[in-house]
Amino acid sequence: MQENNQQNNPRRDFLGTVATGAALSLAAMASPLNVFAGADKNPNPADADQWFDTINGKHRVVFDATQPHETMPFAWPRVFLMTNQATGSSEKDCSVVVVLRHNAIPYAFEDRLWEQYPLSDVFKAEDPTTKAATKKNPFWKPEPGKYKIPGFGAVQIGINELQSSGVMFCVCNAAMTVYSAVMAGQMGKKPEDVLKDWTAGVLPGVQIVPSGVWALGRAQEHKCAYIFAG
Repeated sequence: MQENNQQNNPRRDFLGTVATGAALSLAAMASPLNVFAGADKNPNPADADQWFDTINGKHRVVFDATQPHETMPFAWPRVFLMTNQATGSSEKDCSVVVVLRHNAIPYAFEDRLWEQYPLSDVFKAEDPTTKAATKKNPFWKPEPGKYKIPGFGAVQIGINELQSSGVMFCVCNAAMTVYSAVMAGQMGKKPEDVLKDWTAGVLPGVQIVPSGVWALGRAQEHKCAYIFAG
């Protein structure tokens, strides 16, 4: 039995090492000199502040997505829009920002990256309907009617569907830098190559920001009420 367990351990060890390495790297980034170490790799670093300047709705919120949390980072923005509409405020009256940071960053990536890297396993981002690991971003262009909320029925909570309703998504460059470096080390790749690949694979309309906490601060400076997306 012991030999069988040892044979089954490499995959578990790989995932554990990635998670541990990322945690250690995040701790190292506490130094002011290192906290924006990857910020210069943001393809449009000057655009982040301008992106927040487009917030102009009467009702403003920012959802803090730190973990997959099943459907919550995407269901709550839709519920916010639906219930505002039910109380007389249209989607145009609402500004909704979703910050994908820490372990929620893979949701900002196109399917190609989910196929190429073990994102679902490392970040515990399973398909919410099957509860199984997936090689596809479950919230990018989902099949119509895939997601349902009891009492509400089918709801449009795909990232593309929410974007069509005016929801703004951004992703943490600091987390991308840390996790891409750790994963590169485990896969025998160059960190700069993996980060470049991840940056190129960010979904259309998703803004890369220096860090998730930076984005949360900017959103609140623009009078967005804070909501934890869990």
